[in-house]
Amino acid sequence: MNARAGAHALVTGGGRGIGAACATALAATGARLTLLGRDRVVLDAHATTLPASAQAHVIVADVTDDAALAAAFAGARARHGEIEILVNNAGASTAMPFTALERAAWDDILAVNLTAVYACAREVVPGMIAAGRGRIVNVASTAGLVGGAYIAAYSAAKHGVVGLTRSLAVELAKKGITVNAVCPGFTETAMLERSLERIVAATGRTHEGAASALLAHNPLGRFVKPDEVASAVAWLCSPEAAAVTGQTIVIDGGEVQR
Repeated sequence: MNARAGAHALVTGGGRGIGAACATALAATGARLTLLGRDRVVLDAHATTLPASAQAHVIVADVTDDAALAAAFAGARARHGEIEILVNNAGASTAMPFTALERAAWDDILAVNLTAVYACAREVVPGMIAAGRGRIVNVASTAGLVGGAYIAAYSAAKHGVVGLTRSLAVELAKKGITVNAVCPGFTETAMLERSLERIVAATGRTHEGAASALLAHNPLGRFVKPDEVASAVAWLCSPEAAAVTGQTIVIDGGEVQR
């Protein structure tokens, strides 16, 4: 299930949570890694956990800053050559009633969750076309498949990621490039912890009670682990998945079935 030996993989939001797990999983396949994110301390800390074969390279950039992003990808190519695997993982969420959702908050959520996916893909697709191969995996969400109260901006952005994934898959298939999305449900990350804290503050429930509320409709009855998402991402980047493109792989314990 290995990626091409020495393939250059870039993971956005690669220092923690699902992004860090993806970097670890890809490093285990023999890929060389570029970890991109906003917090150098977090990125450096995760880079030290990767094997020497990963030649882990850390770049600090905000995926919503066009100039910084262009410089970051140029730096990644200078270090490890053209990017053959892109994992678009950077993201952010917010929860509020639609009547409280101001334009600035809407723009911010779409910028990091959707427009950055477009921008990062634009950075790597020309090189992938020239090479005749490439893998792009976008970390979407079950919120990209179904709606939810208080997450209008986040859900709209993730629906957009799914649509972008499918369109790019059709356009790039004959170029040797696959484009897929993974759609995790509630996953054990810092983002989930913040969601639980908001529920506790708003409802007075205990942490356990808040978790139970989120899992009420989950057949598996537990949260997803980052490594479980990362395993799917690594498989999508493997030679065995060469015929898989335009797909949304749902990893949520059976909560969303479609």
